[in-house]
Amino acid sequence: MLRGSGLRFDLRKVDGYSVYPELDFNIPIGEGKMGAIGDCWDRTYVRVLEIHESIKLIEQCITQLTTDHKRTRDFDPQALLPKKIRPKAQDLYARLETPKGELGFFFRADGKSDIPFRCKCRSCSFTNLSLLPEMAKGILIADLIAIIGSIDVVMGEVDR
Repeated sequence: MLRGSGLRFDLRKVDGYSVYPELDFNIPIGEGKMGAIGDCWDRTYVRVLEIHESIKLIEQCITQLTTDHKRTRDFDPQALLPKKIRPKAQDLYARLETPKGELGFFFRADGKSDIPFRCKCRSCSFTNLSLLPEMAKGILIADLIAIIGSIDVVMGEVDR
């Protein structure tokens, strides 16, 4: 939604988490080629361009995995981790980039239990759907179908 509106923002570049700093990819944005910047066409076209960028990412990962990393049979990552993790008392917010936008998780640990005291998810569909009243002002009912399709709402995410 944000990139479809012309803003070049991607958490994989901003936060540089996981292996993304080692990969080369572009951030496509809406440019208003077929109408206003951020309209249904821009949002849909950006999603198509993101598919091409995802293919580039996959190809780079396959290349790195097949040339740089040799897996040994004796390596067991589960053996390195404790069976239960008891975090110290803290608040933690983790966010990551998904095809629909930013997905975030908030955890509050009390330091006494391995079960979080509070766990909250910030879903992309809920955030994107909240923009619908503004996007639907003064449009035809038939255009509402295209707008909702370009938002790509998953109602299971909205009902949290």
